[in-house]
Amino acid sequence: MDQATITVAAELRFLLPPKAQHEPVAVQVDGVNSLLHIVESLGVPRTEIGRFLVNGNPELAGYQLRKGDQVVVEAPTRPQAVPEQRFLLDVHLGSLARRMRLLGIDTSYSNDADDPELVEQAIAENRVLLTRDRGILRRRALPVGAFVRGQLADEQLADVLDRFALTPVPWTRCPACNGLLRDASAEEVAPLIEPGTLRTYRDYRRCEDCGQPYWRGAHAERLSQIVESSTPDR
Repeated sequence: MDQATITVAAELRFLLPPKAQHEPVAVQVDGVNSLLHIVESLGVPRTEIGRFLVNGNPELAGYQLRKGDQVVVEAPTRPQAVPEQRFLLDVHLGSLARRMRLLGIDTSYSNDADDPELVEQAIAENRVLLTRDRGILRRRALPVGAFVRGQLADEQLADVLDRFALTPVPWTRCPACNGLLRDASAEEVAPLIEPGTLRTYRDYRRCEDCGQPYWRGAHAERLSQIVESSTPDR
């Protein structure tokens, strides 16, 4: 059987089957499938591939392997530039969506959108799709996407901030709906909050889209910690 050997960058090997995570992978050369198809079949989505090196030379995704080829799969260079800092998160990343909005990053999220709807929205609104579902990242129609590393929301946020060159603007977006926040008077928000809150706080903001009022209440310290740890240079 004619074979080629594929070596995946160390930071991407967690995407491979356990038996293939510690050594190069031998694959069959069939003269039909593209290099991209073969690497994706191993578990690495196209969005997580920086470039292919075949026998030391850069090659395109459509390259067809030959007997004895030695392939290296590199990870994307970090941080990636995103001219329009607009993101779309899948149904499993609600906590991450709230944290990104807290940092003022334009983040769309719905808890009931299916894969075709997500791809359609990403295209229509020019958004980067973030997900932990490798299947959706393999869809050819998806222009830009990324696999989010980490199980916990704080880990996921750290990964997003490491992967993309972003300019956070904390406290400017509604964590609930992604609308922009503006200053609001105590009189304006009075019908929407408890009298005790109104007596305790004087500085308020309100979402221009959903109308939700905000103030630096009991959770302010925890939220501030998220912002400060995510924007150390600000």
